[in-house]
Amino acid sequence: MQKKMMTRLTGVCAVTAAAALMMTGCSGSGEAAGENPYDLIDPGSIRVASIGDAKPYTYTDANGEFTGFDVELFTDVAGRIGIDDVVFTGQDFAAILPGVANGQFDVGAAAIGITDERSQTVDFTDGYLAGYLTVLTPEGSEVEDVESLSGHRLGVVQGTLQEAYAEKNFTDTDLVRFPDNNTAVSGMNSGSVDAHFLDYEAAKDYMEQYGHVSAADIPSFDAPAGFAVAQGNDEFREDLNEALHAAMEDGTWKELYQKWFPGSPMPEQYLPSDEQTGESDEAGAEG
Repeated sequence: MQKKMMTRLTGVCAVTAAAALMMTGCSGSGEAAGENPYDLIDPGSIRVASIGDAKPYTYTDANGEFTGFDVELFTDVAGRIGIDDVVFTGQDFAAILPGVANGQFDVGAAAIGITDERSQTVDFTDGYLAGYLTVLTPEGSEVEDVESLSGHRLGVVQGTLQEAYAEKNFTDTDLVRFPDNNTAVSGMNSGSVDAHFLDYEAAKDYMEQYGHVSAADIPSFDAPAGFAVAQGNDEFREDLNEALHAAMEDGTWKELYQKWFPGSPMPEQYLPSDEQTGESDEAGAEG
């Protein structure tokens, strides 16, 4: 692993508490800016809003600890800007971006696709994943392809790219909204919906677990996933970008991708520059 990047330190004036309250002794925001250049909720710690059921991106293991590709990648990126204390908290997917926008969290990390609409609420780092959307259904279902979705009930997780895509393209389908994938798949297992529309990589896990099948895999490369930060926090976003690209260039991103997406096409634009050939197969954006 490369040595962690050091945060840029700004000058800190030695002043008494009374002088600080009088805004004397330091220009600008003074000590607060020096100790907390990224305007974090808790200086020296990053609070991350995520979801606990989006394997292999972000999920909780048997011990209740967050793990997955996004978790390991963001933890590595945070370390490169000098912050080792990263706290992940589970949220409904639809609550992640509002939580970042209103200051409850410093970052949103859950393979969140970058869209113009979402960028009106938060800022995003550069992209680090993109991929396919899958119509998951029980084996032997009447839903065999996109065309046969007409007249059937399709589960979607509220606030995701899948929901937006389905609203636009599956106009003859009855959409049923769920807070997360586990609840939606449980609904499909119980017969309350006929199929569930989710990310390709997450769908693979449910196929292995329940024997479900894919009725359709739909390319969706126009909204790569990025880490969400509050609007206007440019120094934080720019330093995360620098660290993110360093993780790609030194091969860390590649190692994590191979660990969490074995056998999936390798998205070439995120590989070290000396391994790129100019052609790219994309894989993996959750929401």
